[in-house]
Amino acid sequence: MKPRLLFPAVAAVASLAACDRAATPDLVNFILINLDDAGNGDFSFSGAAGYTTPNIDRLVSEGMRYTHFYAVQPISGASRAGLLTGCYPNRIGFAHAPGPGCPYGIADDEETIAEVLRKRDYATAIFGKWHLGDAGKFLPLQHGFDEWYGLPYSNDMWPYHPKWEFPDLPTYEGNRIVGYNLDQSNLTAEYTERSVRFIRANRDRPFFLYLAHSMPHVPLAVSERFRGRSGAGLYGDVMMELDWSVGEVMRTLREEGLDRNTLVVFTSDNGPWIAYGNHAGSTGGLREAKATTFEGGLRVPMVAWWKGTVPAGTVCNRLTSNIDLLPTFARIADAPLPPLEIDGVSLLPLLRDPQAAPVRDALALYYQENSLEAVTDGLYKLVFPHDYLSYGMPGNDGQPGEMVPRRVERAELYDLRRDPGERYDVAAQHPEVVARLDSVAWHYRAVLGDDLTGAPGSGRRKPGSR
Repeated sequence: MKPRLLFPAVAAVASLAACDRAATPDLVNFILINLDDAGNGDFSFSGAAGYTTPNIDRLVSEGMRYTHFYAVQPISGASRAGLLTGCYPNRIGFAHAPGPGCPYGIADDEETIAEVLRKRDYATAIFGKWHLGDAGKFLPLQHGFDEWYGLPYSNDMWPYHPKWEFPDLPTYEGNRIVGYNLDQSNLTAEYTERSVRFIRANRDRPFFLYLAHSMPHVPLAVSERFRGRSGAGLYGDVMMELDWSVGEVMRTLREEGLDRNTLVVFTSDNGPWIAYGNHAGSTGGLREAKATTFEGGLRVPMVAWWKGTVPAGTVCNRLTSNIDLLPTFARIADAPLPPLEIDGVSLLPLLRDPQAAPVRDALALYYQENSLEAVTDGLYKLVFPHDYLSYGMPGNDGQPGEMVPRRVERAELYDLRRDPGERYDVAAQHPEVVARLDSVAWHYRAVLGDDLTGAPGSGRRKPGSR
């Protein structure tokens, strides 16, 4: 279904201050590692059992872990559109996870992180999953990337899901399809090897690397090197190979002497698809999972690593989102923001000090039909009446479990500090919080719309003020 086109303005981000320029005299490299459907509980630092993720654990011990980092939507296409443009997906006319032949994708007048950084002569590459439209005009090379190898959408998008048949699943090299129905067991290694070559080839030039893994999205696949290695089934094997991938990237940075001049961000596009039982990950105790606006669908792992700038072994509890990465990278690189106003805000103050003042007051949580389902200030979360599919009994061996239709009948309030699992509605105890967050929600409805209420938004968004 073609989404509504809503283009209002919400917030602007200031340009890099003189003191920030002095702190980063050389252009900083950026590496963004984005997993597909990984949950908060999928790493040994966060309690994963049966396998270990030592390279990701080291990233955490040497960097900053964000505990309230949200994907902008709980579905991969819209989440990745928000990540790369710094916008709520419904602001830019983007919804859901576009499949093969979908008529919409990222619009020409939107600027991605790659396009922003190319203004500062960055080399840019994506190795992995795109998912911002598969028509030629929507593909990465038309939106700021110099190189691309990977899949145009999720690795399960063929007519016989979840069976192992791959009719016409294309693999791209740049704008050219180089094969169909590939052996997915090589994907993680191929993305990693190309990433390492890209880093080495651009060691004397600023670069932006987007390593957009297809795993651990079902169907799971792993190389022979890691098959059976975890002792925790195929999912554990896949996670260990993804951990190896992170280790290879970090080793290359150190070998090339780039470790003090590179910001690495590690995250996931949404929560795990837990209907797939032992082929799916863990939310770490959060409610529900992918494709819902409860915490299990939207709150995702995020680690920032920048040797000598990000204080090692720190934890940031501020409310942040993947739409904040574009303005963060732009500010660090002293690159102009897109001409149309965006929703993200720079995280640079928090990168330096996890106790710095909050960079945002609230986050709107949209999903089905671009309806506003919840709003949070990072401490409390107000959930509005809406229908959703709850996860019932999970399947095994990659077979989906039953999804149970449910409905939130009245507005519910959760204290995320004491109840991150969203089990105890405290709306009756805190009417003043309900009123405050409801007012925030009506602001978002006015500027971004809400298909279920009929709120029209304010039309095409305006050029961003600076």
